Amino acid sequence: MTKNEFNLQLHNHSVSLQSFALNFTKDIEDANDLVQDTMLKAVTYYSKFKEGTNLKGWLFTIMKNTFINNYRRLVKTNALITKSEDISSANLHYSATKNTIDSKFIIGDINKALATLQPEYYVPFIKYFEGYKYHEIADMLEIPIGTVKTRIHVARQILKKYLKTYSKEILGTEIV
Repeated sequence: MTKNEFNLQLHNHSVSLQSFALNFTKDIEDANDLVQDTMLKAVTYYSKFKEGTNLKGWLFTIMKNTFINNYRRLVKTNALITKSEDISSANLHYSATKNTIDSKFIIGDINKALATLQPEYYVPFIKYFEGYKYHEIADMLEIPIGTVKTRIHVARQILKKYLKTYSKEILGTEIV
């Protein structure tokens, strides 16, 4: 199977993937992100697909695993964050001193990472970070919503690579 044939079949399964993703996420925007991540992984690992096997099943497995990994990452992140209104003075003191010492360096590195982004990736990413929805960004920039999602996704990947050292130092894990 050529890559073009694979991409065509992948596109033909997009509606099924969308409804399957909606079962997981219960939110249309999150479902769209999950479908996009699934399709990106499928294209990336095209060479691992064995012709003659069930493509739809393979895609659903990728989606399920992606959802589970994202969920585990979210649970791990939430476990690291204190969500109590009554933060102990020891935690408050640690947070205040840690923030003062590291924040200047971290913010500087984040700004450097953002500066590496080309404008077509930077603008949609910043708008999304500011809280705008995909469709609002698409309307502002007068580009298709799929292009907005792709550009935000690419920006995230670039920033993750650039800021990888912080994930290992601070969280003790790697950003995936």
